[in-house]
Amino acid sequence: QVQLVEFGGGLVQAGGSLRLSCLASGTVFSFASMGWYRQALGNQRELVATITPGGMANYTDSVKGRFTISRDNDKNTVYLQMNSLKPEDTAVYYCNLRKTWVTRGNNYYWGQGTQVTVSS
Repeated sequence: QVQLVEFGGGLVQAGGSLRLSCLASGTVFSFASMGWYRQALGNQRELVATITPGGMANYTDSVKGRFTISRDNDKNTVYLQMNSLKPEDTAVYYCNLRKTWVTRGNNYYWGQGTQVTVSS
């Protein structure tokens, strides 16, 4: 019943910017931890950024200083602002939701993914 829908992917030139959005439904968004992950062709899925219910953010080193994760609990939406994009950022980006109040079984959910392509 939890559903995550991503928006904002596309094709941009190196140095450009994109903002990804993820709209969540089917659960209490304000108590959930949110994250963005990405998977490049031929690579494993990797963490990009996470944000706690209280707004504390964490980033992988390769995007630190360029990407910003944020959330709007009134809109049930998490964002990923991506600046100074590099070809190495090319990947499918996935939104993730974790139910912090669930400690048994599966407590995480994934969006369908949105393609980000950065050309040089």
